[in-house]
Amino acid sequence: MSSGPSAAAGSTAAALRHVLSHLVTPLLMCIGMGLAYLGAFHAPEPHDLRVDVVGSGPSARVLAQTLQDKGDGALSVGTVPDRAAAETNLRDQASYGAYLPGKHPELLVASASSDTSATVVEKVFTKVAAEQGHPLKVTDTAPTAAGDPTGQGIFFLLVAVSIGSYASVAVIGGAGAVLGLRIRAALAVAASLVVSVIGAVFAGPMFGLVDHGLGGLWAMAWLYSAGILLIGVGLHTFLKRWTTLGVMVLFVMLNFTSSGGIFRPELQPGFFGALHSFWNGAGFVEGVRSHVYFGGHALGRQVLVLALWFVVGLAVMGLAGPAEAKRQKTATETAPVLAESVEDGGAQGRGRHVRAEAPTGADGVEELEEAVAV
Repeated sequence: MSSGPSAAAGSTAAALRHVLSHLVTPLLMCIGMGLAYLGAFHAPEPHDLRVDVVGSGPSARVLAQTLQDKGDGALSVGTVPDRAAAETNLRDQASYGAYLPGKHPELLVASASSDTSATVVEKVFTKVAAEQGHPLKVTDTAPTAAGDPTGQGIFFLLVAVSIGSYASVAVIGGAGAVLGLRIRAALAVAASLVVSVIGAVFAGPMFGLVDHGLGGLWAMAWLYSAGILLIGVGLHTFLKRWTTLGVMVLFVMLNFTSSGGIFRPELQPGFFGALHSFWNGAGFVEGVRSHVYFGGHALGRQVLVLALWFVVGLAVMGLAGPAEAKRQKTATETAPVLAESVEDGGAQGRGRHVRAEAPTGADGVEELEEAVAV
């Protein structure tokens, strides 16, 4: 009878240790999100932000050099001979502003490329025009759709599609853990199709984030979502309950912050700018911008980025197959030994049998925790 309170205390201590060990995941999420979002967004400053001064005479070159020197690395200032060349650079996203000096100074921007970059450029040249005693006229050569006045709607569409994708990973990996890998792969592809259609509905008929090119946007959303789902479902074989944290690092912490949807790389620390060149979120955001607003310029490169992430997903699934087959073979070979132990060991064997089955219950808890984390 005296063992009751002691057993209860032991049970409480074990439960407490279990809870504390699983608090590691949300605390790591807190640290990761803080480092990623604050590191990327807390103090945006331009560096090597390309702008042009329109003109071929000495005055244009002097103005460009003066701005370059005063900018102290914030701007990369060049000159172009005429307005047509300036507009071409803006269309090709080779620059983010073009200043036409004179008695009626004008600034050309392309807000569809990045509203925040256009705002920074406008502030710079408003001061330049004021120093010359003239008001500045601003002309937007690539305005965004009426449903996306800030140009950031594509970023929030990225967020919605991403959440639908990595949340589906938890469901397929958790609730679908008893299914074969091929079935889970099919579910991943089907889920990505549904998520991409939802994204297209948001972007087009529901909120009007784009006013044309909806088919291309849907295709890129599917490729993006499928890549996340295949990678996530494949990783689940190896990471189990840590899959949610791993997927959040890949497709939230590093992904959203490097996508260029809020600030382009020229306004961010170099680490996020480097990720922007090959991360899948940047591929989606820049791909949609290129497709909808810039006549498909550099679209092939962005689609290639998304396709390579899709291929990575296929590769991870390919690695998961042999790993699961090996695990299943080991379990099959172990089962007769456990059964024999139960028959020969009586009550002691029954105790071992219970302990042998315990991991199955633990797996279930892990999957539930994964879903709750999402």
